[in-house]
Amino acid sequence: MKLKNRTLFQQMSLVFTPLALLALAPQAYSADYADYAAGTGVDVKTNVGGLYAPAQKAAGTFTEAITSGKTTANIQYRYENVDQPRPVSGARLKEANASTIRLRLGYETAEYMGFGGLVQIEHISANDAYNSRVNGRTNYSVVGDANVTELNQAYVSYSGVPQTRLKFGRQLIRLDNDRWIGNVVWRQNHQTYDGVTAVNKSLPDTTVTAGFITNVNRVFSDASIDNGTGSFLGNHHMRSPIFNVNYKGLGFAELVGYGYFLDYDQSAKAFGLANSTKTIGGKIKGDAPMGDNKLMYAAEYARQSDYKDNPIDFTAHYTLLEGGVDVKVAQFKLGYELLSGNGKQSLSTPLATLFAFNGWADVFLVTPKNGLRDVYANARTNVAGIVLGADYHDFKADHGGNKYGTEWDLIATKQIDKTYSVGSRYARFRADNAVDHVNCAACIDTSKFWVYGAMNF
Repeated sequence: MKLKNRTLFQQMSLVFTPLALLALAPQAYSADYADYAAGTGVDVKTNVGGLYAPAQKAAGTFTEAITSGKTTANIQYRYENVDQPRPVSGARLKEANASTIRLRLGYETAEYMGFGGLVQIEHISANDAYNSRVNGRTNYSVVGDANVTELNQAYVSYSGVPQTRLKFGRQLIRLDNDRWIGNVVWRQNHQTYDGVTAVNKSLPDTTVTAGFITNVNRVFSDASIDNGTGSFLGNHHMRSPIFNVNYKGLGFAELVGYGYFLDYDQSAKAFGLANSTKTIGGKIKGDAPMGDNKLMYAAEYARQSDYKDNPIDFTAHYTLLEGGVDVKVAQFKLGYELLSGNGKQSLSTPLATLFAFNGWADVFLVTPKNGLRDVYANARTNVAGIVLGADYHDFKADHGGNKYGTEWDLIATKQIDKTYSVGSRYARFRADNAVDHVNCAACIDTSKFWVYGAMNF
């Protein structure tokens, strides 16, 4: 699929046309789906057993708890095309044409004496016209959806402590907007965590989350140990405490404070890609009336430094400033995001839902050592139940200020009813002619196109 020579109008039509005939379908039933459609990483429909999911009803006997639980299922198909026409060196990668379908099945028990549990498995079937980092197709562009069957979640929960829910085992953890801790909702194989979490809501308007992570089950799957790269791609073994406090009592704004202390073990550090870090920060997000419309704002700051036996002594900073307006028929936002770098070390967010940030072309999954400044604008509207949107990003280095490139992202998605959803996206990153590929090896021209649909039961 050669998109690079088409006009922007033609590119937009590739995204919007597949949904045009759905305009007569029922209106989108749930506003919370718009978050996922907008690429924020919030996937309400498949957050079965998520961190803040309410406990199941209590049962009178253990047998009743096991037999009166809730069964869930999700089927999602996606076609993803990746075209990278100008490699920095070596032969041009073949254009990826990934066709994948996911089946996810889960069962959550009712509660007995405060105890409950959930088991969830998923299977992804795929063709071989792309590099999944598992299938050995290294001459193709990468699409991170492997052909695997895995245990997605398996935990025991306990809610016998007032206003508190504990979870032990493999689980989803999603905090705030997934910028630091997320489930990588966009990939077919979600990122889940082994460990223990506690969520307490005993203080007014306050949610306190604490956890201890022992392993991160990454999207590349456990099968990635078979491709010669060891366990790093599939798992991040660690001993990492996390803390997050969310306060909504102000009315006009939501306040968040957090501390994430990622202590990787030697199996990850051996690759030189996952050194331990501690990140401490805070965020404010809210809105204010403006006549019949609404102003929106957000600001966040975090400081990251070396932790435990990280051999690199460094300090990095994260800054987010965002403002926007909701005029009922549409939303518009302008933002600035800084992930600092000094040419030797940069701020990292290895457990984030990275697809939701810095462009859907996924050029900046790893922050360049000179850091990243992302100035962006986005717009969203809803036409006959179809969410339409466009994002623009201008990327520069923090250290030195050199330009990396620009990106356009387009989306059209439709929630037909409580069961069915369909969508289409397009991303086009164009590298600056003078980009420093030594500092940003991933900064090459990249175009991606998706068509997808899902059923949730």
